[in-house]
Amino acid sequence: MADPKYYAVMLIDDNEIDNLINQKMIEASGITEHIYTHTGARSAIEFLKNMEKLEDTGKNVLPDLIFLDIDMPLMDGFQFLDEFEKLRDETKNHCSVVMLTSSISPADVNKSKKYEYVKKYINKPLSQENLEKLKPN
Repeated sequence: MADPKYYAVMLIDDNEIDNLINQKMIEASGITEHIYTHTGARSAIEFLKNMEKLEDTGKNVLPDLIFLDIDMPLMDGFQFLDEFEKLRDETKNHCSVVMLTSSISPADVNKSKKYEYVKKYINKPLSQENLEKLKPN
């Protein structure tokens, strides 16, 4: 396996099967050795807030890349992004968000563009081709 490009990647999707498939795709791509999986946006945002409390230690385990589903119960992807905006600048600047969703709604695509930290909008399923495009230089 090539050197991983990212320290950690986070998957946020209420569908456990999608998370498992995406995790396998990410593992196969070799872009990271660490994958955090959350089946809810609320637990993911709590994780990020807890990492901020750890100061320097937390910075070392923050995900570089967050794959975020839109349609989830309790807290959807856009509500996650609203909470994400409230995090510290160091956290927000460290984590790039990729919308990974089954939604093909132009309204969702346009809404995601309003968030500064959303770098890409990808339709499920995640592919090796999409992962290749996400590799940093």
